[in-house]
Amino acid sequence: MSRVPPPWPPVEVEQPDRHPDAPAPGSELGVHYAYCFGCGDEIEHGLHLRTEAGEGKTILAQFTVTDAHQGAPGLAHGGLLACAFDEALGATVGQLLRRPAVTAKLETDFLRPVPVGSILHIVGSLDGIAGRKVYASAEGRLDAPDGPVALRARALFVIVEFSHFTEHGRAEDLRAVAEDPSLLRQARFDINP
Repeated sequence: MSRVPPPWPPVEVEQPDRHPDAPAPGSELGVHYAYCFGCGDEIEHGLHLRTEAGEGKTILAQFTVTDAHQGAPGLAHGGLLACAFDEALGATVGQLLRRPAVTAKLETDFLRPVPVGSILHIVGSLDGIAGRKVYASAEGRLDAPDGPVALRARALFVIVEFSHFTEHGRAEDLRAVAEDPSLLRQARFDINP
């Protein structure tokens, strides 16, 4: 029995324009916060996701699966794969709209195993906006941009004010950033903390 997925986005949306200040296609997006588990370079066993701006309303990301990312022996942990998609989709929304947003919902479809040592090539796309709600989706392929599809994800993000992060973040981390701004590797903290 096949299941027909529900329509996406699930509500009527406007097609967002790529912000005029969004990075140019091919631009490396880099690390936004040194201690981000998804892209940070100060987290030894983090995902170290690398992203670049794509054409139109897309970003391109790569995640190399290491021994530290295992769930079952020799295979990536599903939760860490979902985390990689959350990071890639967050970059899609934050970088292309240039607005701070938080994940409200993330659905991940696991289509095939992702072995340790493989590289997951993720393409994230902006799918629409309805008020403060932003809909995005992504597809992950194994070992090459045109490799077999291993995962698909859809997410709902909610646009927030920057104060969301200062009001809800841990005080010691906010103080650390204030004392050492180099922890924010790019001026992206207000875009995709």
